Amino acid sequence: MLGSCRTLKSRLESGVLRFGFALAAVACAALPGCEQRQASGAPESASSGVRGASSIPASVGELRDGDIAFHESTSRQSEMLRALTGSRWTHMGVVFMQGGKPVVLEAVSPVKWTALAAWTARGRGKHYVVKRLRNAEARLTPEVIAKMRQVGTRWLGRPYDSQFRWQDDTLYCSELVYKVYDRGAGIRIGRIERARDMNLDDPRVEAARRQRFAGGRFDPDEQVVTPVSMFEDPQLITVREE
Repeated sequence: MLGSCRTLKSRLESGVLRFGFALAAVACAALPGCEQRQASGAPESASSGVRGASSIPASVGELRDGDIAFHESTSRQSEMLRALTGSRWTHMGVVFMQGGKPVVLEAVSPVKWTALAAWTARGRGKHYVVKRLRNAEARLTPEVIAKMRQVGTRWLGRPYDSQFRWQDDTLYCSELVYKVYDRGAGIRIGRIERARDMNLDDPRVEAARRQRFAGGRFDPDEQVVTPVSMFEDPQLITVREE
């Protein structure tokens, strides 16, 4: 009789446990992302909200004013720029929010606003990377963002600078971004180099230089700032890659 009671008690406890596990599984299945955690047997990564940025918290997936977007341009001069700088990143712009949607301030021909979706569609394979200044919440205050926007807006309509000169009447992409940050926020992203520091001996670069400076003088000491120098700046962190 005592043995039968113990057996009955064991079966009841086992049934309660199975019911408890089943109830927990049902509850878990109702939670977003829980199925993935169960399959892997490991906790969900905090970076799962940001595609291609495994060390970035999901909260940074939303773009903000002042973010910097990069892609590999498919324009005619992209191959020359890759040869000149040794980098795939040949175009960039500054992100600002307009009507709750991200737009890119970019220097093409002319300097203009471009919706992010249209901007990314022009990149090779529609692949792009967005970076953000570290401690942006503290450094890019609403007042600073307003000044950056003001600096960039006054250059709308200016032509693209195919000779990469350090002046304001014509602008190239990385020069625009550098000056918006420098003059609007007092922050310098990337590094100023000289034209002579670039890969000027490449045949594609040499051909472009002869064409663009046919009626003028090429200055090897001209100041330049490249997309790759800004992309690699440790002041920036990646917040989105698609």
